[in-house]
Amino acid sequence: MEHYLSEQYREGLQAFGRMMPEALNAYNRFTSECFSPGELSSKEKHLMALGISLFAGNEHCIVYHLEAALAEGASEREITETVAVAGAFGGGATLSHGVILIHEVMEEKKLTV
Repeated sequence: MEHYLSEQYREGLQAFGRMMPEALNAYNRFTSECFSPGELSSKEKHLMALGISLFAGNEHCIVYHLEAALAEGASEREITETVAVAGAFGGGATLSHGVILIHEVMEEKKLTV
């Protein structure tokens, strides 16, 4: 089940792609390469992006990278540690996004944090 923020992001990208397909294709190729396994696994890269998204307060990217990390096999503990590290760096606003939004998504997916 897709979270409504993931759905909004996907729909927004599709609308953007109808207007600027070359730009969207280039962006998709770039991000696909960035999240491909290398020295770091795809899971580790999505956990990293989750932490950055938490710090930036970008709810759409928080949900997108959380769902991607889970799809790559991230554990509840790995997610929680990512939230903690981001919160240690970003303080209360970062931590609140982590504990509220991530809990909401995990509950929807029948997981708990």
